Amino acid sequence: MPTIDDAVVLVTGANGGLGEHFVRQALARGARKVYAAARRPRDWGDDRIVPIALDVTNTRSRADAVARAADTTILINNAGTLPPTASLLDLEEADLRATMETNFFAPVLLARAFASTLNSAQNAALVDVHSVASWYAFGGAYSASKAALWSATNALRLEFSTTGVHVVGVHMGYVDTPMAAGAPGPKLRPEDLVAAVYDTLLAGGYEVIGDDLTASVKAALASPVEALYPELAAPPTTTSPSPAAAD
Repeated sequence: MPTIDDAVVLVTGANGGLGEHFVRQALARGARKVYAAARRPRDWGDDRIVPIALDVTNTRSRADAVARAADTTILINNAGTLPPTASLLDLEEADLRATMETNFFAPVLLARAFASTLNSAQNAALVDVHSVASWYAFGGAYSASKAALWSATNALRLEFSTTGVHVVGVHMGYVDTPMAAGAPGPKLRPEDLVAAVYDTLLAGGYEVIGDDLTASVKAALASPVEALYPELAAPPTTTSPSPAAAD
């Protein structure tokens, strides 16, 4: 059974948003050490927190992190990015690839890089932060990247089950962090979501459903696709030709 007491936790995207809460709550729950990984690590003023420079999209940087944090027992893939537009049709190819690189390839490759470390540790765990966007395609490339990560997390869960590494996937709607600053409507408190993640991990659960929105979207996956996307029933919008064009 996973435990946080005396664990060594590595958190990606640690400097703000959910990441900072993952760091501080791990210590509050008894972690011995937390590696706070970010592209530009900061001073935390706490000897139990070890800042690590990590660009999750860079092969050399990932390898350096594994060497530096070889005692990690819990890896939390929290780092992520938003594309500049939710439209797959309008998004530049470079931005599409960058979104997939950060949100899909990076966490999968980081899990692969730390696999030997986790496999040899006692009570080891992997936590992947997904989104309701894993199941609901409102986010274009963001949704596609999170859906891919969800599938990969399921595959990793099966592979790691043979060595005892516990894998948790986290799904939620908007969280009150800088990434969702412009989003309308209610938002989860980041500290509440992180607490639910650690509670699920300690209980041996596999999935965190952060809010009612996420629960309803997951339930709708068993229905016809138009039940989840009622806009499909609306007639397509067309533009009438101008009088000049008609002539």
